[in-house]
Parts: sequence; structure tokens; C-alpha cells
Amino acid sequence: MVDPRQFAVVAVAVMLWACTLSNPPALAASSAAAAITSGFIAPPEPQQPPAPPRGRVYLFRGALGPIFSRGMDRLTEQLERAGIKADVYEFTICRLIADVAIRDYRSDPAPITLIGHSMGGLCALMFADILRDEGIPVSLVVTIDPAQASPKVPLNVERYINIFLSTSILGGGDVVAKQGYQGHYASFDLSRQEKVTHINIDKMDAVHQQLINMIVQLAATPARDEGEALPLRYVVPPNTPVELWDSGIPLLARSGDTLQGLAALHHVPLWSLTQINQMSVSAPLLAGQRIIIPRHLVPASDLPAPSPTSR
Repeated sequence: MVDPRQFAVVAVAVMLWACTLSNPPALAASSAAAAITSGFIAPPEPQQPPAPPRGRVYLFRGALGPIFSRGMDRLTEQLERAGIKADVYEFTICRLIADVAIRDYRSDPAPITLIGHSMGGLCALMFADILRDEGIPVSLVVTIDPAQASPKVPLNVERYINIFLSTSILGGGDVVAKQGYQGHYASFDLSRQEKVTHINIDKMDAVHQQLINMIVQLAATPARDEGEALPLRYVVPPNTPVELWDSGIPLLARSGDTLQGLAALHHVPLWSLTQINQMSVSAPLLAGQRIIIPRHLVPASDLPAPSPTSR
């Protein structure tokens, strides 16, 4: 006895063959589509879009790193969970890893991020300088309480962030950029944060999450003209969350503007405007006066307002 299912399959095949001989191509296509929807022919598998490039992150511990720079290991694990290729090293092999990074970039030019704590911060800046000599750009450099002997930020660095303690003996590197630097620059002195020390400054989870978000955005955001990037230098007030802006942007005050109003409009804490513009809260603003506003990689207007505790 003929299996009814086999008969149905044969019938569909004959129908399709007949359509290709006697029907126009459009009718044949519609018949094929009907067969697919009937379940006799499996539809093609949808193609997945290629994953966006996430770049490479090189992290460096400080002296006695396996004991005192464990935050770099934790951040490395978090980056990998976010789908970003990240590896952590001792600062003592800085030159060796830089040579590896040069070869990797030559074969696959993905964005490079360098992060270092203490002597690892010094290494990150030296690393960037080695890449500069090879004509290789660095997407982001982050130094966390780097050594005071750290070099200046080289010109091939697109974004630089320094999170440090100006009163630290083990770190305390108040790093500046080389003359002619055109990238984004932001410096955050946490010396007024009572519970932050050289030993735990690399282990701040809120800072880690901001860095991860920034690295993901940098890998997925095409290069574009972001306008003038003005350097930021802050002493973060006590009991205030650390918000990692990457540079400042100028704007011209309008008639009736106040610092309080601009802070609310751009979702930034008032203290950030008084510090960077060296003005008091009550200082009047004149129409056309140049005011610097801190910004993120994502425009401030696209960011959610920070929690009230950050104001």
C-alpha cells in the first residue's frame, strides 16, 4: 500500500515541475512558496548579521599586582562577559605585550584600549607611545592612580581618562597630555573621597561598569566629527558618585541662562559646571558667554538623568 505522505510529496513535486514548464516564472515562484508554507519544503535558515567588532583591551597590574591590583583581574572578567576580548598582564612585560599588540593590529586592525593601575598605568602610557611610533591609534587609555613618573599622553590616543588620588604616595600621577594633543581628556582626582585608597581605587564596581559601557560604545560607534573637545579636570566632591565624562564641549549662554538651569538641561551635577568654569553658583551669565559642559561618548541629551545622589 502506498503511504499517503509519500504520495503527497510526489504530487507536490509533479506540480512544481509542471509549473516550471507551462506557467510563467511568477506563478512557479508562488507555487513554490505555497509548498514551503504547507510544510513540504523547509524554508532557508535566516542569516545572522555579523557581530560588531569589540576591539581588544590590554590591562596591566601594578607592583605586586597579583596581591594589590586584583581589580584589574575583575575588570578583565567583566569585559570578557560583555563579549570584549581582554587580557591582563604584569606591567613588567609591557614592551613584550606591545610587540604582540602591534602584530595583532597589523593582521586585524581592531580598536585598542589600554587600562592600568599604579605602575600598570605608567605601562599603559608607555604602551600607547610605542604604538604611536608604529603609526597605530589607541581608542582609549585609562590610568588608575598611576605612578607619578608616568609619561604624558601621546598624540595617537583618541580618549584618555585618569582616575587618581593627588595625595597618594604609591600613585598620585597627575598625568597631562603632550603639547598639540587633540583628543578627549578627563582627569578625576578622588582625594576627597574618604574611603578610596591606592589599594582599592582599582576595584570600584561603578567605575568598572562605566568603562565597560564606554568600550562597547567605542567599538560600535563609527568615527565622526564630534566638534571641539575641551579637557576636563575635576576634584570629585566627598560622598559623590564618580561619573566618567570624556571631555567638555563649549556652548554660548543665552539671555536668562543660569548654571543651575544648564546643569538640569544637560543632566550634569551643578558642581561639575562651577568647577570647570571656575564660577560660583550664583554668578550671573551674560548672553554669548562661553560655558563648558561635560559630555559622554553618547551626547548628554541622549543619556538618562543621573540619580539625585549625584547632584
